[in-house]
Amino acid sequence: MTHRFSLRVYYEDTDMAGIVYYANYLKFIERARSDWVREIGIDQLAMKADGVVFAVRRVEADYLAPAVFDDQLEVRTTLDAITPARMVMGQEVWRDQTCLFRAAVTIVCIGTGGKPARLPAKLRSIPLS
Repeated sequence: MTHRFSLRVYYEDTDMAGIVYYANYLKFIERARSDWVREIGIDQLAMKADGVVFAVRRVEADYLAPAVFDDQLEVRTTLDAITPARMVMGQEVWRDQTCLFRAAVTIVCIGTGGKPARLPAKLRSIPLS
């Protein structure tokens, strides 16, 4: 199942050349992941109160085409792999029929003192895309 998250490019998202600054794609996909987690019913504030938080362990990204001010974008997120300790998500940023950015993001959970923790049971039970 693909999660879809829409956003618009604002002036603050662009660089001096008028295109989306490369690091902002990471912000866009972070927003989409947060929306997906909320949508599947995981309360990150409750997780934090229990001493466990999500952390990005790895990002592999490809910048394929530029986005510019006022573009309407869609972030598409899929769950590509999951174990008790990590999940790998595929994320793409699209403008209409053009894929602008593609990333594979590895997410883990960490507990008190930065020690590894298991992913929430609700998350581990989700079928792969």
